[in-house]
Amino acid sequence: MSQSTPVEPSLKNSREQMHYDLDRYQVVPRRYYGRITASAVILVLMALLVNAFAHGNIEWSFVGQFFTAQAILNGVVNTLIMSVLAMGLGILFGVITAIMYMSPNPVLHYIAVGYAWIFRGTPLILQLLLWFNLALVFPTISIPGVFSVQTVTIMTPFLAALLGLSINQGAYTSEVVRAGLLSVDTGQYEAAKAIGMPRLQALQRIILPQAMRVILPPVGNEFISMIKTTSLASMIQYSELLYNTQTIYFANARVMELLFVAGIWYLIIVTVLSFGQSRLERFFSRGHRQRQ
Repeated sequence: MSQSTPVEPSLKNSREQMHYDLDRYQVVPRRYYGRITASAVILVLMALLVNAFAHGNIEWSFVGQFFTAQAILNGVVNTLIMSVLAMGLGILFGVITAIMYMSPNPVLHYIAVGYAWIFRGTPLILQLLLWFNLALVFPTISIPGVFSVQTVTIMTPFLAALLGLSINQGAYTSEVVRAGLLSVDTGQYEAAKAIGMPRLQALQRIILPQAMRVILPPVGNEFISMIKTTSLASMIQYSELLYNTQTIYFANARVMELLFVAGIWYLIIVTVLSFGQSRLERFFSRGHRQRQ
């Protein structure tokens, strides 16, 4: 039997020599002068900016006065209601569209492609205006022998904003959902097919739960973005936060003060939702090596 070469003594000697060499020199941490300079410049600029706003022509007492005004609080509530409803419908439309896009049926596939092409290719504010002015194209909405109603009576700012925001969101969410479905290994699809599980049942019980880890972060970002996107609904007179803010400053001419009020409320809502999003991401990332 061949004997192994004794390497341990040489390794021990090399380690001792390394420690000896290190003891002879003083370890000096590297100085990052560029980072220090950039940080100092940024802090100075931020201090100047805060000082400019603090001593500018802004009545901060009005900010505190209108921060909890009833009209502002109503706008916050309406913004949250619209965001939740529009995002919920947008996710529903997105999931359905993603499934249609991946369907082997060419009719369903191209309908999904056309839907995403139209609503991702036109500005959201244009879509809101089209929904709000739908009565100019269709004065009445009717089903012969069932009902007939004037379009202008049902196409309220709330309904127009809900349709515009949710349908537009569905077009973007469909791409997120489709990416999540494609991230699941094809073996999962084949295993479900092998045991005779229908396609929709496999998506519901096997594919979508695994895809949620990929889908959730961008959908969470889209929901946070929806909070701010609802401000576009002020163009069609929906009584959300920005619209109510404008209504007040049109009356008292405190434009900057009221805009600061709206900005602070948006920051509060987004901060709370960001915390909730991180908690959900941790929940759906359980068992995965890369935890959020």
